[in-house]
Amino acid sequence: MKGADADTDTDGDLFLASDEDEDSSSSSSPLPVTPESATSSSKPPASLTGHAAGCGDGGGVGSDGITEREFSCHCCYDVLVDPTTLNCGHSFCRHCLAQWWESSHKTECPECREKWEGFPRVNILLRDAVEKLFPGAVLQRREQIHANPRVSHSVLAFQRHGDEQANRGVAAGGQRRGAGGFFSGVLTALTAVAVMLLVYHWSSGEGVQELLVSKPVSNWSPEDVALWLEHLGPWAALYRDSFDTEQVNGRLLTLLDEEELSRPPYSVLNQAHRRAILEELERVRALGVKPPQNLWEYKAVNGGKSLFLLYALKSSPRLTLVYLYLFDYENTFLPFIHTCCPAHRLNRPLDGRPAKTPEEDPNWKQWSEFLVKYALLPYQLIAEFAWDWLGVHYWTSRFVIVNAMLLSVLEGCAFWRIWSRSEIRTLPKKMWSHFWKMMSQGLAFILLWPMIPQFVCNCLFYWALYFNPIINIDLVVQQLRHPDTQVP
Repeated sequence: MKGADADTDTDGDLFLASDEDEDSSSSSSPLPVTPESATSSSKPPASLTGHAAGCGDGGGVGSDGITEREFSCHCCYDVLVDPTTLNCGHSFCRHCLAQWWESSHKTECPECREKWEGFPRVNILLRDAVEKLFPGAVLQRREQIHANPRVSHSVLAFQRHGDEQANRGVAAGGQRRGAGGFFSGVLTALTAVAVMLLVYHWSSGEGVQELLVSKPVSNWSPEDVALWLEHLGPWAALYRDSFDTEQVNGRLLTLLDEEELSRPPYSVLNQAHRRAILEELERVRALGVKPPQNLWEYKAVNGGKSLFLLYALKSSPRLTLVYLYLFDYENTFLPFIHTCCPAHRLNRPLDGRPAKTPEEDPNWKQWSEFLVKYALLPYQLIAEFAWDWLGVHYWTSRFVIVNAMLLSVLEGCAFWRIWSRSEIRTLPKKMWSHFWKMMSQGLAFILLWPMIPQFVCNCLFYWALYFNPIINIDLVVQQLRHPDTQVP
């Protein structure tokens, strides 16, 4: 029922009262109108009765000649049950509004599309008036609503959503202020600390220093060669003094071969150590720079790509893995699948670095294991990949593993809602909608990320890496406490 209709009905009640007052004002002094006198007053004017008779097809007629159509919901076009009035003035049945919210995921009026503020409440005055005018119709509709479990489920989820908004505290515009409670304070403190560290890092100029991953090997100084040797592992410290004594720079490093390394002054007599140095030298010669060996070096070389992968893996891991398979097969996808689904168990090196993975194509057993995990537990693949890097980035890998576990729980809750509501048929439509949403966001990112300053890119990267797990903890707690609630 529109807000204007509600105002008209109210004015109509006042109009009846004013007519009765005029009829009773023939006496010299006005008398107060009591409920008894109002009940025993004369019938409504002939004009109002004629209007009601003209709407005879609108449903039942109340005791005062008012039809159900004048108190009908503009969603179901039936008499209002628990009428809920929005900020725009339009009123709807409570269960109709709950079903609209659940299906559209929007907090706006179904008729005029104006967003409501806060959480809609039942219009008690209008509810009492409708129940008094049409008790039989309201009782019959209530029985139908209670007999339909899907409608009752929508109303319950809608009310729980309102309770959670009240607990978290909702701003005037209907937007969430934060994760709420304990996690809101933790997020605020961590955000302040992170911003201070990033500002210090940016102002001190530490991030401006040229890294080996972006510096050509022909320009390496002896200090750069010593730093490259340190990155090979703790065992490489045995040979650092000999490289420093000979003042080996980048050009001389690329000329070394196995025979020279085995002779003085280098004296790399251990065959495994010599082979490791030669393998890294081959990669340096092929790329012209030091290849990235950890997350931070990869981010320094591929800032936009790392940010895209971080957010894409969080929002849609399956589509992201398809992207890696199609566009980054050798450099990223092959190491990923060999790490998560190894062909055979490799012994981890003593320096704690991840074991070397073969560059050949995966066999059918690896593909079978990968596809099963890809379909059922895609976040487990990310957790297994991060687990393999615990020796390199302990805390960062822990954050990634925890976040992957939380995202798995949230995905499971989402599938449980679809299954419990018998909405399996809508799953292809939801997947298609999600696909186009991710494609549009990816295209927008490709177009906009080159224009984003590096400092802003770093802030977004660290936020997604370290702070998203804290937000996901709050979301998991909400889902476990109210598994039927779906927040838009």
